[in-house]
Amino acid sequence: MLTNTREKDYAYAIIHSEQGVMAIKLYQFAISHYSEKIRWALAHKALAYEPVFLLPGTHINTIKALTGQSSVPVIDHDGTIVQGSAAIIDYLDSTFSEHPLTPADPAGQNEARAWEQRLDTVAGPAVRCYCYHHLLQRPRIVTPLLAAQTPFYNKIIIRLGFSRIEETMREWMKINERTAQQARDTLDTLLTELAAAYQHREYLVGEQFSRADLTAAALLAPLFQPAAYPVPWPDRQRLPAEMMHWADTHRPLLDKLQALYTAHRGA
Repeated sequence: MLTNTREKDYAYAIIHSEQGVMAIKLYQFAISHYSEKIRWALAHKALAYEPVFLLPGTHINTIKALTGQSSVPVIDHDGTIVQGSAAIIDYLDSTFSEHPLTPADPAGQNEARAWEQRLDTVAGPAVRCYCYHHLLQRPRIVTPLLAAQTPFYNKIIIRLGFSRIEETMREWMKINERTAQQARDTLDTLLTELAAAYQHREYLVGEQFSRADLTAAALLAPLFQPAAYPVPWPDRQRLPAEMMHWADTHRPLLDKLQALYTAHRGA
């Protein structure tokens, strides 16, 4: 019996690959919350796909060869290349009409896209900056997260070169004490706004689960660490006390997002 969404997705992909009908490849990082958006979107639409897990940093040549840029997620659907989580959801909804993530009515579409854009441009970078600032100070915790779903030797490579990797990540993503505090303040504001939006309704837009809810729960998932996310989350006791205390101040909303995640993504 398959016990979680990751196992179901993997088995579904393998079965269809063996039958020769595999059409979608998903290039991704296991730890990437933007990649999680698309893993979830594909599962929501019951689409088989071949997962291609890459190691951050060494992924650049592979992704640039496909797109000319370096960011993930990227899908390859029978030679059609689409980069970026919002663009991929647009493509999936237009190509595979069942189980849509975009509301049918124009007003709902606009509202869902507005939430998604704000979450993509504000919440996603803030979660990344805040979490990495604290986790990069703990190599034993962050190394398995960065190397998840890739060959075992990548953990060794990361450990041996960790000081340089940390320096590069902090420089590339502009992560430091000041930006981490700004990210926390940004998340405080956004989480308060989300809590108000969810207070009197089940979903952010209309009466159905949409790309707005998916984006909120996927991008904030590192704060509540769902089991279906394909990384070895550390035990809560090993996380920095400051992170745990801050997350606890937003526990009611994070519990709501975790419930959405469980209901629509899997336990």
